[in-house]
Parts: sequence; C-alpha cells; structure tokens
Amino acid sequence: MTIADRERGLRLLVNEAVFSGGAAALTSGVILTAFALHLGASNVMVGILAAMPFLAQLLQLPAVQLIERWRRRKQIAVVASLIGRTMLAVMAMLSFFSGTTALLVFLTAQMLLCGLGAVGGCAWNSWMRDLAPEERLGDVFARRTVWLTAVSLVLGLVAALAFDWTAAGSGARNAVFAAMFAAGCVTGLISARIVAMMPEPLMPPVKGHVNLRELLRQPLGDPNFRRLLVFIASWQFAINLATPFFTVFIVRQLHFAVSFVLLLGVASQIANILALRLWGRLSDRFANKSVLAVCAPAYILAIVAMIGASQLGDRTAVKLWLVGLHLIMGATIAGVTLASTNIALKLSPKGSATAYVATSAMTTAVAAGVAPISGGLLAQFFAARQFELVARWSSPNGVFTLPIVLTAWDFYFLLAGLIGLYAVHRLSLVRETGEIERREMVGQVLNETRRSIRNISSVAGLRAATDLPAALLRDARLRIGLKRAEQRPRMR
Repeated sequence: MTIADRERGLRLLVNEAVFSGGAAALTSGVILTAFALHLGASNVMVGILAAMPFLAQLLQLPAVQLIERWRRRKQIAVVASLIGRTMLAVMAMLSFFSGTTALLVFLTAQMLLCGLGAVGGCAWNSWMRDLAPEERLGDVFARRTVWLTAVSLVLGLVAALAFDWTAAGSGARNAVFAAMFAAGCVTGLISARIVAMMPEPLMPPVKGHVNLRELLRQPLGDPNFRRLLVFIASWQFAINLATPFFTVFIVRQLHFAVSFVLLLGVASQIANILALRLWGRLSDRFANKSVLAVCAPAYILAIVAMIGASQLGDRTAVKLWLVGLHLIMGATIAGVTLASTNIALKLSPKGSATAYVATSAMTTAVAAGVAPISGGLLAQFFAARQFELVARWSSPNGVFTLPIVLTAWDFYFLLAGLIGLYAVHRLSLVRETGEIERREMVGQVLNETRRSIRNISSVAGLRAATDLPAALLRDARLRIGLKRAEQRPRMR
C-alpha cells in the first residue's frame, strides 16, 4: 500500500463518518429508547436493549478466529455491515405495530444488528490500527468524531422538532419513527459502500493453526494491558449502570417531553464537538492516560450531580441544571471516548493488534452489558426505597433546612459515582509513555482553551479578558518579589 493510498483511505475514513453517524443518530441512543417505550417496553426491556450492543461484542471471540484465518478484514467489515443494517428496515416497519410480538421482533432485529456490528467492528478496529499512523491517531479520529457528532447534532434537532410536532401514540408519531429508521438504513448502506472503497494494509501471513487461547494469552499476559482492562471494566460498569436510564429518568420521573431529552443530547453534542480537537491535540502531544485522568473524574461527578435534578423544585432551574450537566458530560465524554480507544490501540503491538483490541472490546462488552441489565432488574427494588438526609442550620435569625431525598434513579447515579471513583484509581496504575500529572494536564487544558478563544476572537475586550488572569498573576508575583526583597537584611 502506497502513501497516496493511505492518505486516500484516511480521507475516506473521515468522510464515511457522515453516513455512519447519520445511521447511528437516527436509530440509537435516545431515539432507540424512545422507540422501545413507544412500543410498550418495560424497565427490564430497556435495560436489555441498552445491554445488547455491549453483550454482542462477545462475538468478537469467534470474529478473531475468522479474521486470523481469512485475513480479509475489509470484506468481513463490509458484509457484516450490509447484512446488519438491513435490520433497520425491519424496525421501520414495526413502527405501525404494537404488542408483545412487535417488541420481540424489535429485540431480535436489534440483536442481529448488534451482533453483526460486533463482528464487523472487530475487523474494522484491527484494520484501522494498521491504516492510521500512530502519531496521527488522535488527530484523525478526532476529525472523524467531529463529523460524527456534527451529524448527530443536526439530526438530533430535526428529531426533536419531529417529536414536538407529533403527539405520543399518534399515527404521525408512528410515521416519524418509520422515517427515522428507514433513513438510518439508507445512510448505513451508503456507509458500507464507502468502507468498501478504502484500502486495506495486508496482514502478515499466518504461521500455522490459529488457536484462540494462544491469541488471547498475549494481551492477558501483558501486566500493563491487564491493568488497562481492569480500568475499562470498572469504568464501563459505572457509566452504563446509570446513563442508559437517563431518558427514563427525565421522561418518567421528572415528567419532561422526549423532545427536551433530544435537545439535551444536542447540547451535549455541541460541547463534544468543541472539545474534541482539544483532546485530540493533547492526547497526541502528551498521553491518552493524562486526558483520561482529567475527563473521567469530571464525567463521573456530572453523573452524580444528576441527583440535583430531583431535588430542585423550580422547573426552569431543573432545565438549566440538566443542560449544564449535559454540556459537561458532552465535553468530557469526548476525551474519554477518544483517549480510551487510542490507549487500547497504542498499547497493542502493531501488526498483531486484533487479539488486544478484541480483548478490550470483550471486557467492555461484559461490564457494559451486565450493568444496564442489573439496573433494569433492580428498578423495582429501588422504586420502593427512599433515603432522606436533612441538613439543618439554627441561628438567632431562624432555622435553615436543606432536605436531600434519594429515590428511584437517584440511587443509580450515586452508585455509578462510587464505582467510577474506583475506576479512576485503577487508571492511575496504567503506564503510558508521555503521561503527565493531572494538575499539569488541567493547566494544559486551560492554556489550550485560552489560546482557542484568542484565535477565534476579534473583540479586543474578549482578548483582554483572556489576558487578565495572566496579567494579574504576573503582577502578583512581581509584588511578592518586591516585598521579599524589602524584607531581606540590608548589607552594611
């Protein structure tokens, strides 16, 4: 494969994100959960639905053997994508039906889509590891993710308007769901066509019989990669215990419309786009672990802060609170997603990354698959429980009382925070070349943000505002230096 072929492949990789992003935006996330609720799904079924994309990744085990024996990653990725995305057409037709049968067909179609996506994804990840140069991983995948997020943002706004204009349970709402999944099918097939045009670096010839146990022994026997797997497992369990139920929490407990949930998703995607290039530059300049050390704790704290939405009484305050949290989660999950993908690729040996990437994906599958199912099964348990903590301040002027009441989904957010803190601890044990301390990385983030503001601003006042903290710091240091000089004993 020539350098020109590689550059053409990288351009197609970024361009393909428009169509794969369109398919995902119209048929997954909030829309998929809303469609399941539209068909009458229970909390347990919502949990199973959220677990499917992750549990399907267990199919990467046989996919590894298929890739190592056939050694044609592009063909595997394209065929799996073509067959899997036809299931979206089946889901589109289910929009006009209801009942148990429709739900079972819907779950079966989603299972096939996720399963074939896992097989194709295993081939895709190994292929991309050999296609993209290591020193450009952060930049290439950041640009790709920008397009993915931009498409999701635009289509999220369109979906929000469509839901706002149609009544729940109406024939018009059925038509909206059908149009979304049909359009997702078409854009998904176009994505597969573009993937088929991308060049594939040849895999080295296989030596002897491929043994799955031997393939997996290498990543599991690597102490540093094993530490990364522990972080991935605890992290995925933490976030997937809570985030799949955000839509249920906001619609059923807080009583907001689905269109508002979609607008929250749009706000999150805007923050995601604005932050992605920053995280891409920092991950290439320093290390992926340093990015994770900043983004992961911030994301976990935002999940715990979701409890505040059920404590506030004013509806406007609740809306502003949710928007703020989704902006934080959007910006930080951009760094987590980019850095966690890149660090798994970076710690995988070049030319034989299939087993490493597959092991990482299977770890994610088990942890992220078990979490939402556990959440769905525990929904009734937590629904019947309540924890109340009252903080009271007494003074001559009166008594100030601050009650905190945890109910239903609030428990999930708190548990996710505790498990997430453990995941952050496990991350500190992973070793990566070029990593820097969390405090230094925070400083780099602030410097990059300040530099970006200066570059995009032509307003003198805004530039002065960005210069003000540095000027004050310099002035303070100067005054401290002068004061210390005055306090020194003078020479006689």
